[in-house]
Amino acid sequence: MDSDPFLPRQPDHLSGVVDYKGRPIRRQGTGTGGWTSALFIIGVETAERSAYYGISLNLITYLTGHLGQSTAAAAAGVNTWSGVAQMMPLLGAFVADSYLGRYRTITIASLLYVLGLGLLTLSSIMQSLRPHVQVALFYFSLYLVAFAQGGHKPCVQAFGADQFDENDPQERISRSSFFNWWYFGVNVGITASLVILSYVQDNVSWGLGFGIPCVLMFMATIVFLMGTKTYRYYPLEEESPFARIGRSFVALARNRGAHSDSSDESHFLLEGAERETWSPHARDQSKLEEDGSDLRIGQLEEARGVLRLFPIWATCLIFAIVFAQSATFFTKQGGTMYRRIGSSFEIPPASLQSLIGITIVTFMPIYDRILVPIARSFSKRPSGFTILQRVGIGIAFSMVSMVVAALVETKRLKIARESGLIDQPNATVPMSLWWLVPQYVLYGLADSFAMVGLQEFFYDQVPDALRSLGLALYLSIFGIGSFISSFLVSVINEVTRRTGESWFSNNLNHAHLDYFYWLLAGLSAVGLIIYLFFARAYVYKKKVSSAL
Repeated sequence: MDSDPFLPRQPDHLSGVVDYKGRPIRRQGTGTGGWTSALFIIGVETAERSAYYGISLNLITYLTGHLGQSTAAAAAGVNTWSGVAQMMPLLGAFVADSYLGRYRTITIASLLYVLGLGLLTLSSIMQSLRPHVQVALFYFSLYLVAFAQGGHKPCVQAFGADQFDENDPQERISRSSFFNWWYFGVNVGITASLVILSYVQDNVSWGLGFGIPCVLMFMATIVFLMGTKTYRYYPLEEESPFARIGRSFVALARNRGAHSDSSDESHFLLEGAERETWSPHARDQSKLEEDGSDLRIGQLEEARGVLRLFPIWATCLIFAIVFAQSATFFTKQGGTMYRRIGSSFEIPPASLQSLIGITIVTFMPIYDRILVPIARSFSKRPSGFTILQRVGIGIAFSMVSMVVAALVETKRLKIARESGLIDQPNATVPMSLWWLVPQYVLYGLADSFAMVGLQEFFYDQVPDALRSLGLALYLSIFGIGSFISSFLVSVINEVTRRTGESWFSNNLNHAHLDYFYWLLAGLSAVGLIIYLFFARAYVYKKKVSSAL
């Protein structure tokens, strides 16, 4: 049956997208993009996250054990490195969106990633190196991994979302689902990495524990290159979007300093109308001026669109500070507790972080297949929840996780005192490791809501040409959050040490992690209130127009 001639026809080719040879892509029957390509990319990220978290989540154990650092110094060091790793995507996004494109940036970053992990493995097994040389090689390798991750992380996720056409209603729904399944795959990799690698690192050798992530990253690079012919590519614009957005900010500043937009535009159009009346070439001239006016208005709106993201970015920093704790103090906390299963097997404390991934992997299908349809029936939105509602729920869960962590740590300290272990830092407190399960599960629920929501928000709400930057902005929340966490730990450690025992004493039975968790819970409550204020006022760029 012929299509209705009175309905608008969709173009035969996808707008602005080409295949690996630079040819326009037909809308149907080309075998490019969609879930086929997205699954390649999800597989790559699953392996990459396994490699990254395989070294990061047990890093505090390596620093306090193998390198002999104090608890506070190691926690600050991990937070600083994590902060750098999360800020590097801003550089990676700039290079990708302005010069190399996402595909080439991912390829180069992957090769540097493999190199960094290889050197990290070498630093841990070369016992013949002088101590200061070994430490220097270790940190050089570690920060090379952070640099490479900066090119990999924002581009891979943006490249995956690029495989869906936002102008096609079905593919637009699939793209929203992509962010859920993306995070599902990532956490499958993280969970498997934690369960296996933390045991290898604690009980076999650090050389093998760092070598396995190197092999995983090498395999991930091969898998990514295998999908080359299936991908959809967005060619680079002739002008760098960063240069354009920079000029837009300048124009916005000048516009605010001179006249309001409405009076300025009215005056401009009025002048055009007068010239059209008296000049023989007035109509053509007026059209050129109107086109120029539309371009200028578009640039101003683009700049405003980026600036509107800042309040959401800023109010999520407290969530990022909470996010930094599972890889540091949660792990040290678990290291003092009873961890045996049976007569011989002892659970590595870092492996308990796998509960976060298990929670996410379990909950994500429930969210996508059950909660979203239920929410959709009430809200009448295709996504069920708005993006910012989802983030807000996640922030609330993170606040509750800190309350639970504080209560559990208070109980651990009480048992240590009652057992006469207060002055025995290496003794096992007779309290099961499973007491930590609730705070990890709540942490996983917080991630399921907030992390995925932030990823989709910063991809969807930036100008189309700056989507790698959008995801880099999302990652920078956690970079700045890690830096703030490091700063807080250092300041609190210095202040409390002067007045008595440090909250982060090397003897955790003398420390007060519970006070720190209560502080973070209070900050989270304040941050949530401020977030809700800005989220309610936010107007979405497209599709969704209602407030939170």
